[in-house]
Amino acid sequence: MTTTYALHLLAADDKPLSSAGNGQLIAAALLGIATVVVLIVWAKFHPFIGLILGTAVLGAVAAVAPGDIVTSFVDGLGSTFGAVGLLIALGAMLGKLLADSGGANQIVDSIIARVGPKTLPWAMALIAAIIGLPMFFEIGVVILVPIILLVARETGVSLMKVGIPALAGLSILHGLVPPHPGPETAISLLHAPLSYTLIFGLIIAVPTLILAGPLLAPLMDRLVPVHVGADGNARSGVAADQQPDADSSATADISGDEPGGTEAGDGQVAAGATRRPSFWGAIISVALPVLLMLVKAVGDLTLDEGTGGRDFVDFIGEPSVALLAGVLVAMLAVGRASGMPRAKIHQSLGSGLPGVASIMLIVAAGGGFKTVLSDSGVSEVIAGYAKDSHMSVLLLGWLVAVAIRLATGSATVATVTAAGIVEPLGQTLDQPHLALLVLAVGAGSLFFSHVNDAGFWLVKEYFGLTVWQTIKSWSVMETVISVVALICVLIIGTII
Repeated sequence: MTTTYALHLLAADDKPLSSAGNGQLIAAALLGIATVVVLIVWAKFHPFIGLILGTAVLGAVAAVAPGDIVTSFVDGLGSTFGAVGLLIALGAMLGKLLADSGGANQIVDSIIARVGPKTLPWAMALIAAIIGLPMFFEIGVVILVPIILLVARETGVSLMKVGIPALAGLSILHGLVPPHPGPETAISLLHAPLSYTLIFGLIIAVPTLILAGPLLAPLMDRLVPVHVGADGNARSGVAADQQPDADSSATADISGDEPGGTEAGDGQVAAGATRRPSFWGAIISVALPVLLMLVKAVGDLTLDEGTGGRDFVDFIGEPSVALLAGVLVAMLAVGRASGMPRAKIHQSLGSGLPGVASIMLIVAAGGGFKTVLSDSGVSEVIAGYAKDSHMSVLLLGWLVAVAIRLATGSATVATVTAAGIVEPLGQTLDQPHLALLVLAVGAGSLFFSHVNDAGFWLVKEYFGLTVWQTIKSWSVMETVISVVALICVLIIGTII
């Protein structure tokens, strides 16, 4: 099937809320997006407020009645929150319990103990991929960076050789693999199949992680030679066995005060726990949700609809059910297994929720923006112009996400906004190509993180880098991930 755009015609009962001309609707879309960008980047508004005000500008310029703007936005916000909010909450709870119980550190210690210096970058990529399955990127960074610094100090391996693979693993999982909020939101907004998206996402993640992680790390090490000194602080050009320079500034340490509670290899346990949970208990807790979703994906492809077997795998593989199963198993496999009392386990689960409230609101507001964009008729006009351009649907979805990512710095905002723009254009695609459109948007949302992205500053401060060093390492790595993932998407698109 070709992946060029085709215009999706509105049915009679889908009459747009606006009767404005095409030029006015395009202007409405541009001004709405520009409002979001200016408010987030220049005025430093929270993205949730920026998306609300951008939606208001979009609707007003498109000549949509004020009451209709509010109704459309609230409908989109509610439906998006209902589809994705539960997943975000459950994922946050699972990740927090994994950290507080010491399960995350147990995974790290067990893998690192079995590898040598040459295979350490590959091990760090594997660790990040495993831990990154249930965790959001920022949470994964906070948990993994102290471990990365400690591993670099104790092994003498440069920080970039162990840090880049780990960061790549976290970023790729965050942008391409459900049940992370980005791909899950795009699946919801584009009405894409979870089965194909998950299978293609995992297939694309493997070569992307190899190229942007262990293979890219030596080049990053030459461009930004950073080692961890004996005091645990990262410094440019300082070998791990050298004494720290009294005049050197240190912005990152491995005191063990970060969430997760312990340093890798220190033999300690997290606060509230009396012992480390087992390696396999932690692995099962992390991998179970994805395994259940994979079972559903295979069942969707091999079992007939309406059969008992198909209904069962569809139920257990539903992302919210799969994540709930992961949380329940983790309560026993890492919570109770670490000696945490029942009250402490539930306290840990609850403490994971406040940190993701902002993500929930941004995703929901992005869904509201998308709904107004669609209901006003703007998306249909864009679809018509795209049809005439004969550009690949996958490439254009990636380009839209790249543009919004560069402007706002937020992968989540880029995903939900780009998905809303291309949503009507995907309605003529078959299920496999619709899943690839989700992944193309996700890949675009990772492109060239720079100074307007919170992740950029997290990496800079934790690794003790300058702004230019962060651009040469972290920003380049993100760009490689985005481009390699797009190439994989296009290759699969030409094969299926």
